[in-house]
Amino acid sequence: QVQLEESGGGSVQVGGSLRLSCAAPAYTDDNYLMGWFRQVPGKEREGVAAVFSGTGVTTYSDSVKGRFTISRDSVKRRLYLQMDSLKPEDTAVYYCAAAYRWSSSALLSPDIYDYWGQGTQVTVSS
Repeated sequence: QVQLEESGGGSVQVGGSLRLSCAAPAYTDDNYLMGWFRQVPGKEREGVAAVFSGTGVTTYSDSVKGRFTISRDSVKRRLYLQMDSLKPEDTAVYYCAAAYRWSSSALLSPDIYDYWGQGTQVTVSS
């Protein structure tokens, strides 16, 4: 059983920054997909950003492009999400997730991810 654990959430004012961290799984595969998602009560889980562990190729949702940066440290097996210029609408529970298999057209779809962390709260106040 693969376990993921997020850290780094908290409260910040509009325009501030936070960095989320996630312990990545010890996969034997050379290349797998890891992503960050967020969810607010009453809404579906939204894909924010994803990165391939081997190649480092990234993808972002339009809502965070240019403000958030996803990265990975393959040696430490950690995944990061640097969040800058935060807005109130970024308030959500943020989850990291990992996938063995994927579709190139749906890298930010929660349906393709196999393992999830418990989530960490991010609150942006004005």
